[in-house]
Parts: sequence; structure tokens; C-alpha cells
Amino acid sequence: MNNKYSALFEDEDDVFLGTPESKLMDVIFAANNDVVRYDIAEFIKTRAAFEIMLAESVGEHYADNLRTFMFERADEIESKTKSLYIELMGNILSKSE
Repeated sequence: MNNKYSALFEDEDDVFLGTPESKLMDVIFAANNDVVRYDIAEFIKTRAAFEIMLAESVGEHYADNLRTFMFERADEIESKTKSLYIELMGNILSKSE
């Protein structure tokens, strides 16, 4: 369900219907602190690697290209962002059991 009404079904206070972001935050604050720190550090390292790769392939002014890309592909980026929230949450949960 990816339309303008989809936000109506993302209730942060509902155990089963919260947004991927709100559910990740729930997991971060409830999970083992060491696991959370490790997975966030790995996520940041990955982000750093992507930024370096982007700067090398596009040039030092990649930020301008990135802003344009984010504007032009906002829906796709929103979907991928939700997937990343879920992926990080799954990584933390699988190591916290």
C-alpha cells in the first residue's frame, strides 16, 4: 500500500501497525545495548563507504547531485528507507535473542 493514504495506517502507538521508524526506535531502546551500538556503528561505516564511493565516482560536489537525486526519486527513496529501518531492526533483534 504505497499511496497518499498509507500514513493513515501507520499508527506509532499500535504494537502491530507502527511505522518502521517507530518500531526500530522501540527495538533500539529495548534491545541489548552492545548489540545496538555494534549495528549502528556498522551502519555508519557502510554510509561512510557509500559517501566515499560516491565522491570518487561523481566528484567532490556529489552533495548537489544527491539532493537532486533525492528530490527526483523521493518515493523510491522513502520505500528503501523503510526497508533499511526494517533490516536494521531485524539485525538487532536476531542478535538480541
